[in-house]
Order: sequence, then C-alpha cells, then structure tokens
Amino acid sequence: MNVALHELGGGGSMVEYKRAKLRDEESPEITVEGRATRDSLEVGFQKRTRQLFGSHTQLELVLAGLILVLAALLLGCLVALWVHRDPAHSTCVTEACIRVAGKILESLDRGVSPCQDFYQFSCGGWIRRNPLPNGRSRWNTFNSLWDQNQAILKHLLENTTFNSSSEAERKTRSFYLSCLQSERIEKLGAKPLRDLIDKIGGWNITGPWDEDSFMDVLKAVAGTYRATPFFTVYVSADSKSSNSNIIQVDQSGLFLPSRDYYLNRTANEKVLTAYLDYMVELGVLLGGQPTSTREQMQQVLELEIQLANITVPQDQRRDEEKIYHKMSISELQALAPAVDWLEFLSFLLSPLELGDSEPVVVYGTEYLQQVSELINRTEPSILNNYLIWNLVQKTTSSLDQRFETAQEKLLETLYGTKKSCTPRWQTCISNTDDALGFALGSLFVKATFDRQSKEIAEGMINEIRSAFEETLGDLVWMDEKTRLAAKEKADAIYDMIGFPDFILEPKELDDVYDGYEVSEDSFFQNMLNLYNFSAKVMADQLRKPPSRDQWSMTPQTVNAYYLPTKNEIVFPAGILQAPFYAHNHPKALNFGGIGVVMGHELTHAFDDQGREYDKEGNLRPWWQNESLTAFQNHTACMEEQYSQYQVNGERLNGLQNLGENIADNGGLKAAYNAYKAWLRKHGEEQPLPAVGLTNHQLFFVGFAQVLTK
Repeated sequence: MNVALHELGGGGSMVEYKRAKLRDEESPEITVEGRATRDSLEVGFQKRTRQLFGSHTQLELVLAGLILVLAALLLGCLVALWVHRDPAHSTCVTEACIRVAGKILESLDRGVSPCQDFYQFSCGGWIRRNPLPNGRSRWNTFNSLWDQNQAILKHLLENTTFNSSSEAERKTRSFYLSCLQSERIEKLGAKPLRDLIDKIGGWNITGPWDEDSFMDVLKAVAGTYRATPFFTVYVSADSKSSNSNIIQVDQSGLFLPSRDYYLNRTANEKVLTAYLDYMVELGVLLGGQPTSTREQMQQVLELEIQLANITVPQDQRRDEEKIYHKMSISELQALAPAVDWLEFLSFLLSPLELGDSEPVVVYGTEYLQQVSELINRTEPSILNNYLIWNLVQKTTSSLDQRFETAQEKLLETLYGTKKSCTPRWQTCISNTDDALGFALGSLFVKATFDRQSKEIAEGMINEIRSAFEETLGDLVWMDEKTRLAAKEKADAIYDMIGFPDFILEPKELDDVYDGYEVSEDSFFQNMLNLYNFSAKVMADQLRKPPSRDQWSMTPQTVNAYYLPTKNEIVFPAGILQAPFYAHNHPKALNFGGIGVVMGHELTHAFDDQGREYDKEGNLRPWWQNESLTAFQNHTACMEEQYSQYQVNGERLNGLQNLGENIADNGGLKAAYNAYKAWLRKHGEEQPLPAVGLTNHQLFFVGFAQVLTK
C-alpha cells in the first residue's frame, strides 16, 4: 500500500506498509540474580581468607598466598583450555552468552513439549513473569523495548545540563516540558478547546453556530487542524509514477477501530453504548447540556454508522490496481459535488496555486460518491456536530485529566483494560516523538547508537537478500522472465539503517522544523501549531520529487517497514538492540531476531500487494500471466489456512492479514536459510550453556521469544 509520508517524524503514524493509521527486552531478573550470585561468592571468599590470615604465622600467610596464586593460575589455564577448545564441541562461556542463556531459560516452559505447543514451550515462562500491565491490551518485546527507549529519552530531556547548538533539539525539550506542566493544563481545563471552537464558528452542542459554514468548518477542521472527517487527503508518491508526488484522497471518518463495531449493533451494543457515553461526557465537559448533548450525539453516532455502511473493508482493498483512480480536480468535483474540492484543496495546500486540471489519485471512487450523497441529505446541524466532534477527538488529549479519564473508560470497554497507570512523562515522550521525532532521534542516536551495528546490519541484510534470491530458483511455478525480474527487484531494494544522516547536522535538522513555533508555557497551542505546520510541510512536498532518503519512521521507533513506491526497507536504531540484535550474541539469535524482521520486510516486496510494484516502485503489471495465476493459487491456499485459525473463539480473516502472513513465513524462511549459509562459511557456533538446544533449535526459540510474545 501507499503510505502518506511521515510529515514530520512521529513514532506512531506508520507501522509496516499500510495506508491505515495506527499507533506499538526481556526481564532483567537473571542479570540481577547472576550478579548477586557472583557478589555473594566473592564476599564469601573474602571472609574465609580473612579468617585464615588472622590465625596463622607470617610464613603460613606467605605459603597460603602462594597456594592461592598457583590455584588461580591452574584455574585460569583450565578455563582457557575450555574456551579455546574445538568450537564444535565447546560451550560459549562469555559473559554475554551466560546472560542471554539465563534470559532464554527463564522464558521457556519446560513442562510443555515443543512438538505439541511450541509457543508455550518458548514463551510460557516469559508470559508467567510478565502479566499484562494495567492500561495495556497487549504486551510484548516491542512494547518493553519502547518503554526502555522512552526512559533513555526522559533522562536526556530532563538532564539539568541539557545544552544543544541545535534549535530543533531545544524546541524538542521545550515541547516536552510544556507537556509536563500538569498544573497549568489542569488550571486551563476545557477553555483552550472551547475558545478554538468559538473561533471557527461555534458548535451546535454547546451554543450558537454559523449555520452556513459547512465549507469553512471543513477547511478548518480537516485543513488547519488535520482531522479526517468523511475523507483523508495527503501528498505522497504517485503509485504509477513514483518519481513524482501527487495529491491523494481516501476514505476515512470512523472513530472506533473497526467498522464492524458499527454494523453489528446487537453484538456490539456494549461498545456502542460506551462510545455514546464518551461522546456525551466530552460534549458536557465542553459546555453542553446533558439531555440535549445526548440527543445530538446520538445523531452523530447514527451518521458514523451510515459512514461505516459505505466504508469499504480493508480486505476488499488489497488490490491497488483496482482501487487506484487518477483524475483531475474537476473530475473529482463531478464525482463528489457536495464538497467544493478546488476551494478545499487550495486552502489545504496554500500557498500553492491549484487549478481544475490538477491531478489527484482517488482510492475508492464509489465511497466518495456515496459520501457526497450522504452529506447532501444530512441536516446542517448534524454535519456541524460531526465536524466539530472530529476536532474534539483530535485535540482532547492536550486537555486536562477529565478528558483522559473519559477516554480510559471507553478503552476499558473496547479492550478490557483497566485504568492506565502510565506516568505523565511517558505520555509526553510519545507526544514529543509525534511532534519532533527526528530532533528527538538526534538526541537518542548520539547517546545510544553503536555505529558498528549499522555495518553489521547491512551485512545481514545482504546475506538475507542472497538467501531469498536463492529460493527464487526453487520456485517451480515461476517462469524464467518473472524470476529474473523478481531477482532484479530484490537487488534494487534500498536499505536504510539506524537513522537519516541529516539528524546529526544541526543546520539541516533545524531547517526541517523551521517555522514550527514551540513555547514551554502552552502545550495545547504547541499541538495546534504542529497541526498547522504539518499541513504546510505537506504542501511543500507537492511540487518536489519524493526524496529517496526521507524516512517515514523516527530513529527511536521499535519497528521497521517496507515502502513499495521507493522499493526500500528501513530499520531504525530503536529496533537494532537486544533482544532483537546484539553484536556479542550468538548469530543464531541475531538471525532469529532482527534477521527475521529483515526477511519480513524484504518479503513484503513480494506479498500480494508489494508484488504489484516493480523495482522502480511503480504500480504496473510485471508478472507473466502463468506465474501470476500460480502465485494467486498459492496465496489463496494461505488465505484459507489462516482463516481456519481462531483467537478467543473468533476466526481470523485470512485475506485481511494475507500480506503480513506471507511476510512472516517468507521472512522466517529467508533468515533461516541465511543463517545456514553463514554456518557453511564460518562453521558451527559454540552452544549456549545450560540451555540444552542446538544452535538450529536456538534460532527458532529465539525467533519465538522475540517476535511472538
């Protein structure tokens, strides 16, 4: 899928390669216990030595000392012989191997056979030791490592000696500190948002409103403040001409995470009731009367239900050739006349000059046509309430605790989580990551990133790419012409590792955030400034070609992605850490951890969506018909396989998750083949102590413990 380029650089706007929006170490006890054990042995030895010396003559002390020295030398020789004996038969006893062996052991569940339940065998111990934290609907290695990265960033931003020559880094600290000013935020209450609503024409729920202001409110809500009622607009590389950026329009407008919540009203009555209560509570906090607010919010909910009915489910949008429609603004106007598109897009992309002939890519023409009809038949007061409701959703996270508490109640109904105990600083780190992610990344990289990791990761990618290309030769169903084109595409995949170079150049970094005003005194205004600034950044992209080196994920992010329009894979510094990767860990664990992540992203270039793009990143047919038919037969088999699985009594949607399932399987296979190739070249590794697994078994257990918790 196309991904709207990350306008400024935030941790949560993009994961993997999907247009849909989102927002996602192992326990250290063995390390502590290991240190405690070694410390207690050392203390015991010192006590015994002191007792011996205290009761003997000087000669006896000398003799005792010589004996101890000889014993130490003998022990050292034995250890040296053990460590340097034949690697095929020895055990790795380095400190790193001992530590990681302990972590693996405590994550295992030895009471289960790996042949019966590999997941429980590999991860049962970790699950036992890591109960789901309050306020979390999931918890895994990615979450844990992100928490660790956040703690590092907190220390950097709160350091009293903070001093930077970069204006962008100073803005980052000011933004973070403004978010921490809880007393000021609580004192202001709902006033900042009430003032904003009044400024753009009022809200029927809370008071007088401009009844003839649909286009003006739409421009403010979706343009100035970047909410997404009815549809979303962004600038990104043209899928069929990847060397140029173009305006793109897609469906949007639902608040709940799935359209199914709206459509199956009986089964989801509890969720819809909680959502309505949430809408009413926010409306009342902003000045509405309870009875009137409930009546009007019920109308807004009914409008969202109608939107859900015309929203095309994601599993029916996987073929981008079918949903891609290029047209002019005038043709878009004819398709969806309820919106003055030239006026709206000109406002959104100001100061650029647009005309009726400006090209636009529309994903889902039928949806926009039906949205236009829905707008035309809906009462103006309901449209006003819905538009402002979108603005409220966008901005309430910058207000006082009452708004956060209201949201927590809804989340508890949605995900079954209890009230979050997330400290304020952690929320503020995430907000800062969203606002000034690359300036924050500059601080993170300078403090933590091992440059050697970048070189080693590049080598691993090439090894995995070679292993992947070898498997192409084994595909009996693929014709030679398609096979050659696939190999050329794999060779052309551009990899970016760690961080973009510009973040370490103060002037270049400052230029990225030039024009974004940040004050340490007003968190809400900082957020409004961000929305407005991001719209300007987006407009600035339209008349420029896509930059090969522009990242859509910040350096501290614990994730990775493949972008088809650039045919590139990106691995931020945030994920190039233990347990995914460590230079002193066995290669089995590195290939089973970050290696599988690399193989996963590389395989996305050939999944059911990525395979539609050629080596230059253009959406065009490049498969021969017989190979394409065979590929579709294989993917249909995988879709059927995954549709048979159940989680909590519900069947998976094998089509909706097809791309991820292909990437998971292909990535694991490529990484394992790359590891076997590494062993053929370098020889067997020393096994870990006490684990009782071959290094081939360790590869799969390591994969399970890192990626499936």
